[in-house]
Amino acid sequence: MQQNTSSSTTQNVSQAEIDKFSALASRWWDPESEFKPLHAINPLRLGWVQDIAGSLNGKKIVDVGCGGGILAESMAVAGAQVTGIDLAEKSLTVARLHSLESGVKVDYQSVSAEDFAAQHAGQFDVVTCMEMLEHVPDPASIVQACSQMVKPGGWVFFSTLNRNTKSFLFAIVGAEYVLRLLPKGTHSYEKFIKPSELSRAVRQSGLTVMQMAGMEYNPITDLYSLSNDTSVNYLMATQKKVL
Repeated sequence: MQQNTSSSTTQNVSQAEIDKFSALASRWWDPESEFKPLHAINPLRLGWVQDIAGSLNGKKIVDVGCGGGILAESMAVAGAQVTGIDLAEKSLTVARLHSLESGVKVDYQSVSAEDFAAQHAGQFDVVTCMEMLEHVPDPASIVQACSQMVKPGGWVFFSTLNRNTKSFLFAIVGAEYVLRLLPKGTHSYEKFIKPSELSRAVRQSGLTVMQMAGMEYNPITDLYSLSNDTSVNYLMATQKKVL
């Protein structure tokens, strides 16, 4: 996962990925839609962030790759001042409309992580980047941007998919073709990221890995849970070094 420094910041996006999520945009907030897994795991993600970063009340947070705003809104409900950034315009439109309906204030912006970081360096207490790194051409560039956004001593949270035989069988064959939890083609195996690769990008960006957790799905109970098994879905909590 080497950072490509020669490309323009705004080029770190796959139009195919944007189109994929744009086509589903209207269903972001339907808990029985293709986004059902995101709704199901959101309380786990939010609780994990709160357990590590502490109360979110009054904290400035940016959610990178916010999509329709599921995580962003939940952090705002917890009292945070939240900015959500994404490049999928249709998803952002849905996020803004839902914010108006729910009355939960989130500042949604259409901007790349790299460009936003250049404009808002060191301004946030917490940065979240969940289920996003496996959808961009240069994930290391996103990691660097997240590090640039956060204050010294602040927290950056990532979640993504491991790359191994088990993750291929569970996240693609199982989730997309057998259980049909996700639309076919949601993920590309070659874009999955090993924890060692993400850890290296984190260190090179001036962040320190503080904690990791796995996320498992039980098809019998239809429930998700956090665990120590990081072989498929995993979360990584990192902290910005204090100079």
